[in-house]
Amino acid sequence: MNPADLGLPVDVPSTALFTDHYELTMLQAALANGTADRRSVFEVFTRRLPEGRRYGVVGGTGRVLDAVENFRFDAAVLEFLRERAVVDMRTLDWLSSYRFSGDIWGYPEGEVYFPGSPVLRVEGSFAECVLLETVILSILNHDSAIAAAASRMASAAGGRPLIEMGARRTHELAAVAASRAAYVGGFTSTSDLAAGFRYGIPTVGTSAHAFTLVHDTERDAFQAQVTSLGSGTTLLVDTYDVAEAVRTAVEVAGPGLGAVRIDSGDLLLVAHRVRQQLDELGATATKIVVTSDLDEYAIASLAAAPVDAYGVGTQLVTGSGHPTCSMVYKLVARAASADPKAPLVAVAKKSSGGKTSIGGRKWAARRKDADGVAEAEVVGTGAVPAALADEQLLVQLVKAGEVVARESLEAARDRHREALASLPLSATQLSRGEAVIPTEYA
Repeated sequence: MNPADLGLPVDVPSTALFTDHYELTMLQAALANGTADRRSVFEVFTRRLPEGRRYGVVGGTGRVLDAVENFRFDAAVLEFLRERAVVDMRTLDWLSSYRFSGDIWGYPEGEVYFPGSPVLRVEGSFAECVLLETVILSILNHDSAIAAAASRMASAAGGRPLIEMGARRTHELAAVAASRAAYVGGFTSTSDLAAGFRYGIPTVGTSAHAFTLVHDTERDAFQAQVTSLGSGTTLLVDTYDVAEAVRTAVEVAGPGLGAVRIDSGDLLLVAHRVRQQLDELGATATKIVVTSDLDEYAIASLAAAPVDAYGVGTQLVTGSGHPTCSMVYKLVARAASADPKAPLVAVAKKSSGGKTSIGGRKWAARRKDADGVAEAEVVGTGAVPAALADEQLLVQLVKAGEVVARESLEAARDRHREALASLPLSATQLSRGEAVIPTEYA
């Protein structure tokens, strides 16, 4: 099954209304004064990483491609815009046949990025490119924030499996996107069935405290679960007394019990006690899963504990303190006129206050040392230096309006693992610091 065939789980007919009002008023004015057809280049980048972060992770590229394909102004949307007098009739006529026909280049999903990295480059007429700003930023800012948090958590977990379980802590649609981004960043499964259905992510889950509480005794609850799901299931052991629950769990399921889950208390201490008890009861292969408001720091603190897997919710789906990447979408070059052959002119915002930008259509490459370890993110305009020709980061995603680089989540997940491995070892440190490699402008 191709997830793209499912359509979009949204309450509007297309992604066309996932935009800001002023995108359309700019379009109207540009159509009126003749600048709408000027060839233009927009770039997505961030001026800085979230405080303390050493690298960013590109998440949501595949969702951006879906959104661009579904950016259509059908009859219902056009009628809404007409009733609200958002734009005039000339603009409505233009929107009725809107199809993005330009090119999009970008860092492939799962790649890492740094301040100034041209994560996405959108090229076409001013009119068709400006409309995509909000939906592109909405997706990239959200998904990249989740992917970065997931990557840090995966590094802290040191190869132990991570379960995404944050659906009840965010908007129902954001939960699906968050699960997808978490998988790219290194999580192994999700509790969200919608994410499993739409993106093929492995789903897991057994029971909550309510299942224990609805039974007359904890033993009855465990027996019902084992009878239904088999001895390989995971039993939740902290509803009442943990030690008593572990004893009962092994008595009911036998030494082949799959796992126990701990959701409260001093996880470090309780995990050690539970491991010792399980071993004494002969359940030496029974795994221990911990949950309870974990973040990358809590996961790292459990590195020496006998924990086999982690379940993470709130902190993951909120970006572990940084719910956005502060990416922006800026015009960096435009043609001198509407003539298709007119040369591009670099443009940039020059105001004070730290919101300046660098003009020109950019390329990006990652320079590596003799050992293949990244040492700088090089961003430039014009010709790419021969020494960096094979290290370029942008790939073509859309050509003349057609998606040319759709790929599986597994490919993005593998790419992230490889990209992270190419960075200096300090990239995975959780202590606060600057970007692990500098951005240089050529």
